[in-house]
This record gives sequence, structure tokens and C-alpha cells, in this order.
Amino acid sequence: MLKIGVIGAGHLGKIHIKLIKESNDEYELVGFYDVNPENAQKVAKEFQITPYDDIDKLIDDCQVVDIVTPTLSHYDCASKALKKSKHVFIEKPLTNTVEEAKKLMLLAEEANVKVQVGHVERFNPAFLAAKEYITRPMFIETHRLAQFNPRGTDVSVVLDLMIHDLDIILSLVKANIRKISASGVAVVSNTPDIANARIEFDNGCVANLTASRISLKNMRKSRFFQKDAYISVDFLEKEVQIVRLSEVEGEPDPLSVVIDLGDDKPKKEIYFETPEVAPNNAIKEELRSFANSINNDTTPLVTIHDGFMALDVAHKIVEKLKNTATLIED
Repeated sequence: MLKIGVIGAGHLGKIHIKLIKESNDEYELVGFYDVNPENAQKVAKEFQITPYDDIDKLIDDCQVVDIVTPTLSHYDCASKALKKSKHVFIEKPLTNTVEEAKKLMLLAEEANVKVQVGHVERFNPAFLAAKEYITRPMFIETHRLAQFNPRGTDVSVVLDLMIHDLDIILSLVKANIRKISASGVAVVSNTPDIANARIEFDNGCVANLTASRISLKNMRKSRFFQKDAYISVDFLEKEVQIVRLSEVEGEPDPLSVVIDLGDDKPKKEIYFETPEVAPNNAIKEELRSFANSINNDTTPLVTIHDGFMALDVAHKIVEKLKNTATLIED
């Protein structure tokens, strides 16, 4: 088993601690570090684990470091671990700035260790069920809406919510970005609380993303359109719907749905599918996947480069939003 230590014991950090304790085949939880001593004592008592008061001592005692701290401290924590040649799992977004992310990539390369970024939607069971059907999307529409929570307003809605969908899109569209445009509105905080971005790729694919943290209901849904197919992925409800077109051979079934395109073009039949979605715990799966990549010396499913790319595009969108806000104020 891999000896692992967790840095950060807030809401998400406690979830990681709980799941690592349950992952008896992959990890041995050495202990954790939290910057707040009072919180550290509470968590130590709740989970019956060892609290460290020295982050460097925890890193020394581990093979793997799991960083679940606020984004502002990601770089400092990860750089400490990488300089000691420890494998690093780091929550999204990778770092606070693009420059920090570039430095981390260099440190990871020098250390020759594994780094995985916690873009958990890659392990969402609905996405796993749909992924094989999404072959060459040419139009993508995403909606990630969340009910208002004051705790999340210290970071941009793009870096908090939209970045999930950016990572998914960048993992599926194998082309460079040609153009980014964006707009947003600040409603209850000092930065946009609802934002829309349009990304155009060199291969002609267009992605239209909407993220909001002031919605009356939660929604995490993406739609992918490609030649002869439409795939809908509901990340929240864990559901997948697929509509496919196929040329009709012979006489169609009288109960089937057939489209006549005219002009002597072959008729097409519409097929509706709902692939089975195997339930899982996505966070547990991403941690297990990381352990497998270390033990088998394979590339992590979400690499540090993936994390960098999502962060880079997110910051470009944030810059576009700043320009839009300036125009609105003027």
C-alpha cells in the first residue's frame, strides 16, 4: 500500500480522508495537516487519525501527498512535495495562477513523479457511460448552475464551476483553440456570478458554456452534437441519453421513427438509447485511479498538463469577463 498524507481538512479534505480510510487496498493513511490547529484536533478525533503540526514532517513520512487546501496555497504545498520527489494528487484548479502552474509542471518533470489533478467529473459515472459515444463533437453546450452559497464567492465562477466543463471539453476535442469570447454579470459579489463563454476550435467545433452560482436550482448538464448523433450527459442526475441516426436498409419497421431527407437521399432512422450508468463514488475512483497509475507506472487519467490547460483557458475567459465588465461600467 502507498503511504499517503492529506494536506487540508476542510469540507472536501474530510471527504478525502474518509474515502482514503476506506481504500484499504490502495492507501495507508499516515496522517494529515491542517493550518487551523483547532480544526485539526476536531478532525483527528472524528476520524481517529494522526494530526501533524509540521507540513514538512508529514511530507517526509509519505509517498503520496493529497492536497485539498484552498487554491491560493496549492502551489506552495505542491512545490514542497515535488521538491521531495513525492507523488501528488492536487484538487482543481491546479493553482491560483497560470505562472504557478507552469512552475509546478517543471518541478514535476524534474522530480519524475506522478501528478494527478482532481477534475472529478472525468470519473462521473454518467460521463464514463457516455464517453465512448462521443467521437467527434462539433457543437457542445454546457450548463453548470448552482444555488447561491456565500462560501464560494471568494473565487471566480469560472474557476469554481465552469472549469469542470472546460476540462471535459478539452479532453474530448482534439484541436487547438482559435477564439474565445465571454460575458458575465456580477449580481451578489464583486466578480461575475453568472458567465457565458464561447470557444471556437480550429477543427470547427464550437463550445458554448454557461456557469452560474445564483440559480434557483442545481444543474450540471452537457449536450454533445456530432455527425448523426446527439448525446446528453446529466452529471447531477447521473443519466445519459443518446439519439442516433442510421441509414434505413430495406423497409423500415412501421413503428420506427424515420426521417425522409428528400432529393433521393437515403432515409434515416432515429434510434434512442439510454446506456446503463454504473453507480460509483467519483472521488474514490479518482484516488484509486491515481494509486493504479503509481503502482503500474502509467500516465494518470487527469495529468498535470490537463490541469494546466483547463486553468489556462479559464483565466483567458476571466480576462474576457473583465473586459466585458469594464465596458458595462463605462
